[in-house]
Amino acid sequence: MILTALAANVGIAIAKFVAAGITGSSAMVTEGVHSLVDSTNHVLLLYGTQRSRKEADAVHPLGYGRELYFWSFVVAMLVFTLGAGISVYEGVLHMLHPEPASDLAIAFAVLGVAGALEGWSTWEALKQFNLTRGDKSLFRALKDTKDAPTLIVLLENAGALAGLAIAAAGLALGHFTGNPVWDGAASMLIGLVLGAIALMLLTEAKGLLIGESADPALIEAIRLCAAGHAGVVSVLQVLTVHQAPDMVVAIIGADFVDTITARDVEQTVRDIEAAVAEQFPVIARVYVRPMDPALQG
Repeated sequence: MILTALAANVGIAIAKFVAAGITGSSAMVTEGVHSLVDSTNHVLLLYGTQRSRKEADAVHPLGYGRELYFWSFVVAMLVFTLGAGISVYEGVLHMLHPEPASDLAIAFAVLGVAGALEGWSTWEALKQFNLTRGDKSLFRALKDTKDAPTLIVLLENAGALAGLAIAAAGLALGHFTGNPVWDGAASMLIGLVLGAIALMLLTEAKGLLIGESADPALIEAIRLCAAGHAGVVSVLQVLTVHQAPDMVVAIIGADFVDTITARDVEQTVRDIEAAVAEQFPVIARVYVRPMDPALQG
């Protein structure tokens, strides 16, 4: 999915910059910068994905999964500072010193091809995302997802499609009204759209970096799995945290029957840990600890 988006954005960026050089359109320059930033972001996500798969070691005993979330945060910052910042700057500059765009046929042809490529990339990303979202609405699934790269690709593509529409509108208005200020206004509006998307990405990436729990349905399934073992009176606590989209650490606090031996407790703990790991492949680490209900909380 990331490679698909990267290939599309590199081709789009080259086409947009060529069109910007020919037409002199501010909106086309902005769109070129947008695609260039998106391409850089996808390279960073590929790097982060590779780094997140490193094996755990003495320095990082739970692995490097959260490195993917760090690079996702960096990507969000780039969208805000470069994508949104340069777009707004270019728009203001063009509005202060407006110049009419030329060869609009080339600009609209590039925008059309870019729209087709962005649509293809978005469709591929949506197909992959739909495999895991279950019966949730798209909005709810996007809000709940722990898959930062997929979220970034989908939101960036949505921003790209919106930017293409705004750029086309700015060029058309500038042509029909004879006022090139519309071209600069389109650049500013694209920057504001990118800024809004960047803030959404920053919020999600920050939450994942701090550590977010697993889906409530998974937590309840872990609880039921642990509670079904002999010697367990009740499961008092299930704490989970995502280290990566497909890597969860779980801590289970259980109340054991008072009359069983310590050896029996140890065996039950091993059985629970093995059962949870087998039943839920997304659980990378699981720890079970005895808890006294009277001391809970």
